[in-house]
Amino acid sequence: MTEGNFVDYVKVHVSSGNGGKGSAHLHREKYVAKGGPDGGDGGRGGHVIVKGNKNLWTLVHYKFKKHFKAGHGEHGSKNRSTGADGADTYLEVPLGTVIRDTETNAVLFEITEDQEEKIVLEGGMGGRGNWHFKSPTNQTPRYAQPGIPGQEAQLTLELKVLADVGLVGFPNAGKSTLLSVMTSAKPKIANYEFTTLKPNLGIVEHRDFQSFVMADIPGIIEGAAEGKGLGHYFLRHIERNATLLFLIPADSKDISQEYAILLDELRRYNPELLDKQRIVAISKCDMLDEELIEEMRQEMEPDFKDVTYLFISSVSQLGIQQLKDKLWALLNE
Repeated sequence: MTEGNFVDYVKVHVSSGNGGKGSAHLHREKYVAKGGPDGGDGGRGGHVIVKGNKNLWTLVHYKFKKHFKAGHGEHGSKNRSTGADGADTYLEVPLGTVIRDTETNAVLFEITEDQEEKIVLEGGMGGRGNWHFKSPTNQTPRYAQPGIPGQEAQLTLELKVLADVGLVGFPNAGKSTLLSVMTSAKPKIANYEFTTLKPNLGIVEHRDFQSFVMADIPGIIEGAAEGKGLGHYFLRHIERNATLLFLIPADSKDISQEYAILLDELRRYNPELLDKQRIVAISKCDMLDEELIEEMRQEMEPDFKDVTYLFISSVSQLGIQQLKDKLWALLNE
């Protein structure tokens, strides 16, 4: 799927159906004198329902269609016949979609399971027919209830990619290359910043037919939490990752400083992200020999005492299996 078709944030307008009117019919039949009231109830208006679908992974189907209306309930009729309920309207969304009220920005609910259904707007109730109102003192009511009007709302659908491991790093850190090596995904790879314009998912195959999902998130730059670069737009996807894999290239000017900047951007966006398990991988180590790697390890030791770090190379496969083992261990703690 192309970058233009990856849609993870849309606004839609939804309307539930009106309830049908109750009937004020009076029974008329040959040989039945003064048959009395027999007006039926109106049907319920259609609901607007959000439904999870595991086969979807983007909101692209809401890119051009923004208005959704449920059906209106039918009016009641004679012989106590109840009007048909209005047709419900379903909004199918990928798992991990958060539904917000656009006006208040309040989170209404989140869809996390396949076929999970949540009513976002209820249809109006149908009005009661006149036979409900008959009594010994009111034997011929000539009135019935009108149906209750439906509701309208502006909704924001916000997709947060569900993955076990999220790749975090600056542009050109080698995230897409690592994803292509560890999984069967084929992300776009090039030697310029912001090659990745959408999150890419891949399944990492581990020992004994076990696997986990890895997500390549577009590069983060300093100031991303304030809206600079592309990272701010995709930081929401990191919220759904169980473990964060920080990728820092070996040719970086200051590895510790890059790691500190990445942590600070996550903290400013959402402090809870710092509570996630994390591991640091120093990429592009095929450029280094054993002596240089040992020197870097000694330099990093004071700043990386409390976090696991590895030296890897996607090109030469250095440390790739060890990285898989570490990630699997963290995910299953």
